[in-house]
Amino acid sequence: MHNNPLVTVICLCYNHADFVIEALESVLNQTYSNVELLVADDFSTDTSVKVIKNWLKEHPKIPFLVNKENLGNTKTFNKCLKLAKGEYIIDLAADDVLKIDCIANQLEGFKKTAYENVGLIYGNAELISENGNFINDYFKTDTNRKRLQSQPTGDIYIGLLNGNNNLCSISSLVKKAVFDSLNGYDENLAYEDYDFWIRASTIYNFDYVDKILVQKRVLKDSMYTLLTQKNKKKTRRFNYSTYLILQKAFKLNRTKEEFVAMLKRIHFEMTVAYKTRDFHLLMKYIIIIKFLVIKGLCLE
Repeated sequence: MHNNPLVTVICLCYNHADFVIEALESVLNQTYSNVELLVADDFSTDTSVKVIKNWLKEHPKIPFLVNKENLGNTKTFNKCLKLAKGEYIIDLAADDVLKIDCIANQLEGFKKTAYENVGLIYGNAELISENGNFINDYFKTDTNRKRLQSQPTGDIYIGLLNGNNNLCSISSLVKKAVFDSLNGYDENLAYEDYDFWIRASTIYNFDYVDKILVQKRVLKDSMYTLLTQKNKKKTRRFNYSTYLILQKAFKLNRTKEEFVAMLKRIHFEMTVAYKTRDFHLLMKYIIIIKFLVIKGLCLE
């Protein structure tokens, strides 16, 4: 890592007119100054574009990409990634906020890590309401805001497969080399983080900084609130994406331990499919689980 590496923050906006300025200002107000900000709007139907353009009058050098149709987070992020010049990347949603020392703490994590070949540093997050009121910390903390349980670090591939390892993607600083080696996000998916973690963890170690790095806004219509809703088109697309991710992981697995870990996650996803009445997806898991058991049990 260079002494003063450039960090690119990619801020993606979709109908976040009420929050986007706070997100953008949080990037410019970082204690670490060598930061490149890229802003993109994914065909918002509210006044987001107008709000951003008005803000950019005071910051005319900041690039602003405006989609002419809704492409989704993965495609929009990848468009911005091609323009990014930083050695490190932050994927910032326009309704979230970076703590003032977020980037400084993340870079310090890269400097102090005991692991080799670290591709991603992440920390804790503070969950806030739409009005900015504190809800709780993403990972449970003590009175000093330190994580109550130890956080998985290093090689966490198996823990990601079985669901035991939980990351806080919004608090992540990622080497651009990781995105380059993986060709960015998978644009066929409804969401990006779980797939990205799995693919990255087969190549790189992860490490954790025990600090509150960002504020994550909890909205009523956020993607993750859709997880268990019945007969919802968005819910089905979200859960089908998880199926595609696990299907890809099936091809990455090499050991019996990895296949057993994957089996645990599939059992959980089958329960989700049943609760959401997505019986077509449930049948797909039954098919893949047969191949998984056969291949897993045959490995030494």
